[in-house]
Amino acid sequence: MQIAKNSVVTLNYEMFDLEGKQLDKTEEPIAYLHGGYDNILPLVEEALEGKTVGDSIDVVMEADDAFGEHEPELIRTEDKDVFPQEVEVGMMFEADDPQTGDVLLFRVVEIAGNQVTVDANHPFAGIKIRFVGKVVDVREATGEEIAHGHVHGEHGHHH
Repeated sequence: MQIAKNSVVTLNYEMFDLEGKQLDKTEEPIAYLHGGYDNILPLVEEALEGKTVGDSIDVVMEADDAFGEHEPELIRTEDKDVFPQEVEVGMMFEADDPQTGDVLLFRVVEIAGNQVTVDANHPFAGIKIRFVGKVVDVREATGEEIAHGHVHGEHGHHH
């Protein structure tokens, strides 16, 4: 079966920066609903269109097409007393964006004295990405998966 709109695609992948450093890798295959549901990077989805089990893709993306440009305004320094006592570098916190009201996910990137620096940029923001993937399985999505816009069951998730 070829990958097309409303197919469930299961794949293994690795992501690298352009120097060849591995940034991410699947331990278990991931499954996503194909066809513009924003469940995977658009250029990766485009490259997978029409592929079948066993096919591989190798896509290089500019930062804009991958995880976005690095936005300095998404880095903030706060007083340590607004965080839990056990705050550590790498911890994640949700906070409202005062401009948009959106909930942002901030990662603690530095603790210096009484100051904690957090960053809501994706860890791979501003980086050109090479995405290498191999198709493990392709099947038709169920009506429920299409209605919900994501995969259910093995390798997927259910709300």
